[in-house]
Amino acid sequence: MPKLPASLALALLVALPAPAYATDMIADGTFEKGEDGFWATGGVALSRERGKLCADIEAGGEPWDRLLGVNDLQFAVGTSYRLRMTIEGNEERILPVLIQRSAEPWTAQATFNVETKAGQEGFSTVFGATEAEPAQIIFHLGGAEKPWRLCLDDVVISEARPEEIVAAAKKVARGLPALVNQAGYFLDGPKRATILSDAAKPLAFKLEDAQGVVVGEGMTAPAGFDETVAADTQIVDFSAFATAGEGYRVVAGGRKSYPFSIGHDVYGKLRADALSWFYPQRSGIEIKGDIAGEAYARPAGHVQESPNEGDTRVTCLTGNVAAELYSKDWTCDYTLDVSGGWYDAGDQGKYVVNGGIAVAQLLGTFERGLIYGKGASPVISDSLSRIPENGNGIPDILDEARWELEFLMKMMVPDGHPLAGMAHHKVHDTKWTGVPMLPHLDPEERALHRPSTAATLDLAAAAAQGARLFAPYDAAFAEKLLAAAKKAWLAAAANPVLYAPRSDGLQGGGDYDDTDITDETYWAAAELYLTTGEAEYLSELRTSAYWAGPVFPAIGAFNWRSVAGLGRLDLALYGDMLPEEDRAMIRGSVVSAARNFLGLQKKEPFGQIYRPANNRYDWGSNQLILQNMIVVSAGYDLTGEKRFLDGVRGSMDYIFGRNAMNMSYVTGYGSVFARNQHSRWYAHQVDDTLPNPPAGTLAGGPNSTLVDDVSKARLQGCAPQTCYVDDIMAWGANEMAINWNAPLVYIASFLADAR
Repeated sequence: MPKLPASLALALLVALPAPAYATDMIADGTFEKGEDGFWATGGVALSRERGKLCADIEAGGEPWDRLLGVNDLQFAVGTSYRLRMTIEGNEERILPVLIQRSAEPWTAQATFNVETKAGQEGFSTVFGATEAEPAQIIFHLGGAEKPWRLCLDDVVISEARPEEIVAAAKKVARGLPALVNQAGYFLDGPKRATILSDAAKPLAFKLEDAQGVVVGEGMTAPAGFDETVAADTQIVDFSAFATAGEGYRVVAGGRKSYPFSIGHDVYGKLRADALSWFYPQRSGIEIKGDIAGEAYARPAGHVQESPNEGDTRVTCLTGNVAAELYSKDWTCDYTLDVSGGWYDAGDQGKYVVNGGIAVAQLLGTFERGLIYGKGASPVISDSLSRIPENGNGIPDILDEARWELEFLMKMMVPDGHPLAGMAHHKVHDTKWTGVPMLPHLDPEERALHRPSTAATLDLAAAAAQGARLFAPYDAAFAEKLLAAAKKAWLAAAANPVLYAPRSDGLQGGGDYDDTDITDETYWAAAELYLTTGEAEYLSELRTSAYWAGPVFPAIGAFNWRSVAGLGRLDLALYGDMLPEEDRAMIRGSVVSAARNFLGLQKKEPFGQIYRPANNRYDWGSNQLILQNMIVVSAGYDLTGEKRFLDGVRGSMDYIFGRNAMNMSYVTGYGSVFARNQHSRWYAHQVDDTLPNPPAGTLAGGPNSTLVDDVSKARLQGCAPQTCYVDDIMAWGANEMAINWNAPLVYIASFLADAR
C-alpha cells in the first residue's frame, strides 16, 4: 500500500469499532488497566477517565509545542499496518498525527490529518512502514486560540490484512480530488481532469484562479467504470478556458485539485532537465557539483583500481556462473577498456541493448528538432543542458549521445579473436550490491558477458544513426561510427542466433534476454540505409516481415526488446530517398498507427495512450505510454493535423498527475511528485547525506506484477493503475532508467517545439 498523502488520510475516516488484534502494538489501547505508555509534553495534562485517555491542552504555541505520544513501536520495512482509534474533542479541529522515528532526525514515515468533533468518531487508516528504526506515534495538539480537550479510546496499530489494504486503497481513490496535470496545460490545447466518483449523473464543477475566484463552471461527463482503478469515472473538460495564469484549481464535490498553470512553458524546462539527467548517470567521469549541483557531485565511477579493478581492464565472465550461462561455448582471453557510457538504471550495470535504444532516442530527439523544428529548435543548441561540453561547437544532446556511443563501440570484440565485431551484451558486477552504493565505492569485480546478436545489431543501428547526425560537426567521429556500424552488421550476419541467456538476474545484473532478432535486423538495416543510401540495406528491408507488416503493438510501440518501430518511424520521418511508392506506404503506416492510438486514447478516462489487453500495467508503464506518444507525434510531423498534437498533450496529463495516484511521475514537477526512485546513489530515503534523484527523473510507474518485497507487502490486490509506491526499494514500480528518460526527452522536446 503506498504511503498515503496527508491530504488523503481523511478519506479513510470511518465510524468503525476498533477490536484489538493479537498483533496489536499499543499496550492497553483501551485504557482500562492503567498500563498504557502514552506520555505528553508541557502544556498537556493527561488523565484516564472511564476507559479513555483524555488530554487537556493549553492554548497557544505551534502545533508541535504540545505533544501526545507513545514510544516503542517496531515496524518491519515493506509491511502495511492499520491504525484505528476513536477520538473526540470539545471543539472541531484538524490535527496532524505522525508515525516517526523516536530519535533524531525524527524521520516521519507516515503523516495523517485527523479531525475531532464533539462525540466519538472512528478513525482508520493504512500505512506502509519505510524503516525499521524504533518509532513513535505523535499527536500535534498546540496552536489553539483557547484551551481545549481531546479524548482517545480503542487505539490499535496492527499488521494490516490483505482485504484491509485493498479496501483502504479503494477508499482513498474515491476520496481523491479532481486529478489534473499538475505541471500545466497549453493555452490552445485540451484541458481535462478526471474524477473518481460513484455518482451516476454528471457533477457540477468550478474552475478557480489562484485567488479562489470562480472563472469557469460546467458539468462533468460520466466515463464509466474503469477496471484499471476499480472505480467509476467522470471527465472534467475545461478546454474552452484560455486565459494564461498560475494556481488554477478544479473544484468538484467539495474537493479542490492540486494547483496547475495554463499557458506556462512547462516542457522547455523539462527538456533541459530530462536531458541533463544523463550527465550524473555517466560512468568513468567525475560528476562536478558546479554543473550537476553540489548534491550530485561524486568521483568518477569504475576507473579506479580499488576497491575493484574498474572498467578500464575488464575480463570476461568465468567460473561457475559462466559455465551455467554459456556452457563451454564461449571463453575469451582478452581484457577490454569499457569505461564510460551511462549506468543503466539505479545500479552500476551497463547494457548494450538498453544503451542502444536510449542513445537512439536522444539522437532521434535531435534529428526531429533539426528537421521538423526548421533549424529553430533549442534542441540543436550548444547550451541546452548542464554538461561539461557546453560551448564546444557541438549540440549538447549530441555531446551526451557521444558519451554512450563511444562506450558501445568499446564493447566490440577486437579483431583477431573469435566473434570479432560482435558486441558484448553487457558489463556489470559479478554480485549484486546493496543500497546505497556510490559507483566509486563499488567493491565487486566487473565482468564482460558473452556477445549477442541483438546487442550487435543495436550497436549497428545506433552507430549508423549517429554517423549521419555527427557528420556536419565531427567528420572523423562520424566515419568511425559508420565503420563500426558496418562491421557490427556483418558480424551479426555471421552469427545470427547468438542469444543472451535468461538467468533470473542472479549474477549481479539484469539479463535482457531476447531470442527474436528479426526486429533488430530491420532497425539496423533501416538506419544503415538512411545513412548510406546503399541498395543492399534497402534489399534487406524489403525481405523483412516488418517491411509492410505491423510494428507498433498497442501495449507499447517499442522498447529494448522490440525495436522494429524505431526503424519504421525513422524511415517515415527521414526516408526522402526511398522510392515514392515505398515512402508513401511507410508514412501511411505510421499515420494509421497514430490514428489507432488516438482511438485507444478516446476510451481512456485518464487520457493516456495505453491500455494493455488484459488491463494489467507492465513494468515501466510510464515509458510505454511515452513511446506510444512518440508514434502519435510522428503522425503530427507527417500530416500537421492538430488532433495528433492534442493527443500527445492529453496523454502527457497522465504522467504529471492525471492518474489514480494523484501524483506527478517526474521528479520536481507538480505539487506531489515521485522522489524516491530506485537508485544506489540517489538514496536520500535511506541515507540523508545523499540526494533524491534530480529534477526531470521519470519513475517507472505502476506495475501489476509485484516483483520486489516492498510491492509484495504493500500492493497486494492493487488495481492496475494503483500498483505503484514511491519507495526506493520498490524497484519493480519505481525504477529509473536511461531508456525511460530518453523518450521523456523526446516528448518534452516535441511538445516544447510543436506550437
